[in-house]
Amino acid sequence: MIAAASENNALGKNNKLVWHLPNDFKRFKSLTSGHHIIMGRKTFESFPKPLPNRTHIVISRQENYNPEGCIVVNSMEKAIAICTSNEAIYIIGGGEIYNLGLPFSDKIELTRVHHSFVADAFFPEINPKDWEITISEFQPKDDKHLFDYTYQTYVRK
Repeated sequence: MIAAASENNALGKNNKLVWHLPNDFKRFKSLTSGHHIIMGRKTFESFPKPLPNRTHIVISRQENYNPEGCIVVNSMEKAIAICTSNEAIYIIGGGEIYNLGLPFSDKIELTRVHHSFVADAFFPEINPKDWEITISEFQPKDDKHLFDYTYQTYVRK
């Protein structure tokens, strides 16, 4: 899984991020390019167009939902089954999809935004009994990033 979540696990509000971190977008692009990305319909619809150089798998309960350039399925199991077993798969959101994907995940690339936000979509709690942080890189706020944030890599114990 790959996500950016605040201290209170906020992901966004009204299908939009509630912060702007250009370096996090660059990291997301670097990690996910060339791979399958699994997302919910609302997350896909929040993009102005499909993200280049990635295979989009959209989970939706809507029948006849068929956006151009995407594979549409109705479950996390079907989404994962489409992907080849020897490649990295990234679950990219939103909140409901992260909850569905957590049991299938062995790694979480999380950008922890050091602030709390009002939101309507949230990242699931990461249980320290199940996960450990293997990489943690603090990034201070600057003129392009209004909040401090930390890149954290979690692996399942």
